[in-house]
Amino acid sequence: MSAASAPRLTVVGSANVDFVARCERLPRPGETVTDATFERVPGGKGANQAVAAARLGAKVRFVGRIGRDDLTLRSLENDAVDVSGVVRDDGETGVALILVERSGEDVIVVAPGANRRLTADDVITAMRECELDALICQQEIPLDAILAAASAAREAVGGRGRPSLFCLNAAPARGPIAPALKPDLLVVNRYEHELAARRDGLIALTLGAEGAVLFESGVEVARARPPRVEMVDGTAAGDAFCAALVISLLEGRERQVALARACAAGALAASRPGAQPSLPSAAELEAAM
Repeated sequence: MSAASAPRLTVVGSANVDFVARCERLPRPGETVTDATFERVPGGKGANQAVAAARLGAKVRFVGRIGRDDLTLRSLENDAVDVSGVVRDDGETGVALILVERSGEDVIVVAPGANRRLTADDVITAMRECELDALICQQEIPLDAILAAASAAREAVGGRGRPSLFCLNAAPARGPIAPALKPDLLVVNRYEHELAARRDGLIALTLGAEGAVLFESGVEVARARPPRVEMVDGTAAGDAFCAALVISLLEGRERQVALARACAAGALAASRPGAQPSLPSAAELEAAM
């Protein structure tokens, strides 16, 4: 894909520092599990999706708020993500505490930090006169910022002779989708799908190892399964899925093919440790297909 033809994508969302402990099994309430290994890696659903999209060949801009820690910013810059829309402040960058057991299952607790301080004005300022083909947003930032992102996506200049696509990844689950958001594409897992209370429009439902289903106004239009992989860490699998699905649709691929590519991207991410370190490149995704 040439730079001129690469999809232009903006991601508005969270950036975190992930503190990851890997253990034989997850502890029960009140139990201490020892002999874990530890690492500190860049994460956050927004930053993960920005890096995933950049590695898959898109021209990506990230809009978010980061505190004093530079780890997340360096990671975005290393993958050529435009960080001119990042707001810095003197508080703490968001933090995710992640426990991963040997099977790849994990539990995550997030302290939003600077992500909680992202405002609608931050988004509006960053998105002024922005040209893009799609905008992806998640729910690790305040609702006002998400609403501003949705409005910016509707007003943005899209390429390829069509309006910009607004994708909402409704994670973490918050309840019913605000009517004003009106995403063109909603990406949810089973639990998020129940809480979202939305069945109209285009919805991608992820089913873990079973793959994913794409619905349009409640009617199934595509279904795909991921390639077989050994699950190591599922932390950023959903972010890889979301980025790959949006980019594949922007590239004009058939929905079945787009969904299959998204499932493969998620599987590749789940087969490797870490959030952003696990995200596949375009060449790796092609090989998996």
